[in-house]
Amino acid sequence: MPTDETPAPQAMELLRRVPYGRLATSMRALPFLAVARHIVSDGRILLRMHSGFGYHEACDGSVVAYGADNYNAASADEGDGLWSVQFTGPAEIVHPCPEQEELFGAAPVRANGEPFAPAYLRVDPHFVTEHTLGFDASQVVRHAA
Repeated sequence: MPTDETPAPQAMELLRRVPYGRLATSMRALPFLAVARHIVSDGRILLRMHSGFGYHEACDGSVVAYGADNYNAASADEGDGLWSVQFTGPAEIVHPCPEQEELFGAAPVRANGEPFAPAYLRVDPHFVTEHTLGFDASQVVRHAA
């Protein structure tokens, strides 16, 4: 059940555990979902995405939603629970400092076959939710055969 009572620092700590998430907003009255690389910096989220689609411009000055999870990385047989973090907040195009750019790591070479051109957004999380799934040690998470 969603809650806004989860402390933002705990959610931000979970975001630090995975590099990518999904950005959602609308562009020309149509919804879109885009993959983005994120880092946590000063209680805000910095996103790196491909500029060629124009999504960053649609987000600039708008309230956006962003979410990340460990669904592909977690393994219940190792004692890890599954979690997801989602938040909404205003987004703004920014130019990260060199230290922040370094935290992003290497950028993809291509996005949909064209050279990757980075664009950066800062999102100030206002409403944060966190969902977790815990497993008993005897349970194993795997794909059905």
